[in-house]
Parts: sequence; structure tokens; C-alpha cells
Amino acid sequence: MNTAVNRYIFKELIPPYTMNLLFFIFVFLMRQVLEITNVVVNYQVSLMAFFLMLAYSMPYFLAYIIPMSVMMSVLLTFLRLSNDNEIVALKASGISLYHLLPPVIVFSVLNALLTAYMAIYGIPWGQQSYKQMALNVVQSNFSVGLKERQFNDSFDGVMFYVNKIDFKDNSLGDIYIEDQRNEGFSTTIVSPKGRILDGKDKLSFILSLYNGVINQVNLKNRAVHSIQFDSYDLQLDLKHAVQKIRGKKRNRKEMNLKELVAFLKTEKTKSKKYYSVWVEFHKKFSIPFACIALGILAVPLGVQSSSTRKSASLGLGLIAFLIYYLLLSAGLVFSEAGNLSPVLGMWMPNFIMGGLGVFLLIRTANDRPVEIFYRINQFGIKIVQTFFRGRSFD
Repeated sequence: MNTAVNRYIFKELIPPYTMNLLFFIFVFLMRQVLEITNVVVNYQVSLMAFFLMLAYSMPYFLAYIIPMSVMMSVLLTFLRLSNDNEIVALKASGISLYHLLPPVIVFSVLNALLTAYMAIYGIPWGQQSYKQMALNVVQSNFSVGLKERQFNDSFDGVMFYVNKIDFKDNSLGDIYIEDQRNEGFSTTIVSPKGRILDGKDKLSFILSLYNGVINQVNLKNRAVHSIQFDSYDLQLDLKHAVQKIRGKKRNRKEMNLKELVAFLKTEKTKSKKYYSVWVEFHKKFSIPFACIALGILAVPLGVQSSSTRKSASLGLGLIAFLIYYLLLSAGLVFSEAGNLSPVLGMWMPNFIMGGLGVFLLIRTANDRPVEIFYRINQFGIKIVQTFFRGRSFD
């Protein structure tokens, strides 16, 4: 790394890495931003809560975005060096392709450490903080926890269904409630409209219903009473729901490394949760290692002949990255189902892509043509020609 060439390559890796990282963050957070923006607009959540929710979501996305950014930055850097004939000039001066690997390895290892930090510490912190933030938002505004056309059983002994919700004035439409809090009685309430009002504290609310019907069934005597009302107030308490959420065991994404190891040691039955936790444990190390495997693969993909188009090489890089995540997803599914060892399922994509990278690197360093570039380029051209052949765009 203490040579002018290696320092030059390392500096060249930083701009495309930064651009790719920002771009992929924007793409991956689009869905999250839309959901959080909906909460901010409809439920009057503060702007600070909006940015905190984004910050809590970042570690999960960064764990997957960083390896992608590493691969694309290495690919773009060596692609530019190849197109500007700098690779040819370096080879003419006696510098082989292997001598250009140190900056790539150092760059990949640094990002692997950053990804490992996100996977081991960042994701559990983000998931727990996001859950607590969402819980605080629900406590401050009961309507946040409501969803149209879905049954809600968060309240102890009460289940309700709302067909339509207007978040501007907290009005409800077509409400169905089943109240079983009174032992021996089953009460059903149907109302065409209602409104949510604040209760005596942050964890209590009043559901004010209008022009509805109450059907009460005495389970012991099997007697039914029906009452029509103009206005009826139903007290709802969130304390039980909040205690239930806080007392619930953490899922695998919320567990830190110590908790994952403790669970694996104490769990005796190899259930679905056991395999999912085992997968999560290996994923915290296999995904960071992908920075190195994909970084090595990107070098021969970027060092290409002058006859290969730039777009074909970029497309090849995206295809390679897609293959990696398809392999990772397949390993995740089969490992959680117990059909494949979690070790093999989580590390197999790295071995495949890393092995392919070493193979292509050796061929490229020995000036042996990598025909896959040309073939994929021609294949892409044929697909485009077939798609547009005979089509009219009036």
C-alpha cells in the first residue's frame, strides 16, 4: 500500500464508493421513507421522530448496501482504468494485475469491518430502538395502531374491526366490536360511525360510537338482549397491550451476538426458531465477508478488453451481485427449514462468488480472454433486437 500506484487506486475507489452508497441508500430507503412519511403526515408525529426512525432503519440496510457499494466501486474504478488504457500502461511498466490487489483488499477489509459492526451491533440496536419509538408513537396517538379492514386484538378482552378510518379528524366508519371483558357475557357492538377521544391518561382512550346496536348474550342462560343507541362511549386501555409488547421475547434481528449464542446453548429442540437464530448468527459474519469476495470478483470484471462495452460490464456486475443475493436467499430459506446446514447456506454464496473471482482474476492476469463478457454483451443485444423487432411506437 506504500506505493504511488496503490495509493492512487485506493483514492480512486472512494468517489464511486460514496456515490454508490448514497444511491443504494436512497433506493433501499424509499419504501421506509414512504411509510414513515405517512405516519408523520397523518398522525402529526414530530419531525425529530421521523429522522430518528430513519436512523434506526439505517443499520439494517447498510449491512446489505455496503457489500454492493464495494463491488460496484471496484468495478467502476478498474473499468475506468481499463478504458483509459492505464491498465495497459501499468502492465507495460512491469506491474502485473496481482500487484494492484492490495488497495482492493484493504478497501474491502475496511468495509467488511464496517459491515460487521452494523450486523453485530447496529442491527440489534436499530431494531430495538425502532420498536420502542413505534411504541411511543402509538401511546401518544391511538389511531396509529389502527388499520383499515383488519381485526385488532391488542386490548385485553376486546376485538374490533374498522372498515374506514379518517386520520384527519380521527373518525371511524363501519365499526364492529366484540367485548368479552365481562365474564359470562359476550357483547357485540355494531356502529356505522364513531370517533376516537383522549382518555384520562396516555394509555387510555374513549371510542365514542353513534347510532349503533349492542347485542349482549348471556352465556349461562343463553339469553340475548339488543339495545339501540344514539351515542355510546367505550373505554379502551392500552396498558395490557404495552406490557404484552414489552414482555415479549426479542426476535432474532433484535438479539445481539451474546443473546444469539445463549439461545443456541440453551435451546434443546431443533425447532424452526432454532434454525432461524443459527442462520442469523452466521449471517452476521458471512455478509461482511461478502465485501472481500465481491471486491475480488469486481477486479477481473472491470479489467476488460477494449471491444467490450462499458454498459455490458456494468450489467455483468449487477448480474453477479443479483446471483449472490439469490444464492444467499436460497441458503436462508433452506437453512431455516432445516434442509441445509446454516453454515453451508450462509457461507456458500461467498465461496461461489469468491472462487469465481479468483478464477477470472487468474485468467485476466495471464491475458487470457474472458469470453463471458463478449457472450453476455451479444446476448443482451439479441434480447433488445428481439423485443423491438416488429414493434411500432406511434
